[in-house]
Amino acid sequence: MSSSESDPNSAAERNAQAAKSTRLPAGRPPRRSGDGWTYGSDGKKHWGLNGAAGLMLVDPERGVLMQHRALWSVEGGTWGFPGGARDMGESAVEAAVRESWEEAGVPDQDGSGIEILETHILDLDTWSYTTVIAKTLRRFDAVINDPESIQLSWVPLDELNDYELHPGVASALPTLLELLRPHL
Repeated sequence: MSSSESDPNSAAERNAQAAKSTRLPAGRPPRRSGDGWTYGSDGKKHWGLNGAAGLMLVDPERGVLMQHRALWSVEGGTWGFPGGARDMGESAVEAAVRESWEEAGVPDQDGSGIEILETHILDLDTWSYTTVIAKTLRRFDAVINDPESIQLSWVPLDELNDYELHPGVASALPTLLELLRPHL
């Protein structure tokens, strides 16, 4: 545990505490051009006016970076990949890297230090979610950067199903692992 994580006044600790609330923190969305609700062809409400993207970041030694999602977020309390709404004109890869950096401090803000391996798209006609699968090229230490995370953890691939996964992650996981397999 880093010294900032043990300090109750640190930004990381304040963000983790805010994530444990079921109420949306003051000053939260909308704040970017893609923030907002829309409906997919499945009839369900989805976050991201331009779609959404997440980063399945794999460290060959430690596993996948997983985010324990804030209780106030969509499917709060479950585990998923750092990610969120795509801004207008932003590619899915750009959005996944930006969102992961905003929420977990990884990868570098410019996306350096990772190799993009594959993408997987859930296409619901009027809304889509892209999972960007990437491998770390060096060691990253994730840190809670905003109140969207209760916890961040590197989870070994064979332990992912032991977590209460976001339903979208759970349903896509077999396909995502199959896409990842040739790169391991």
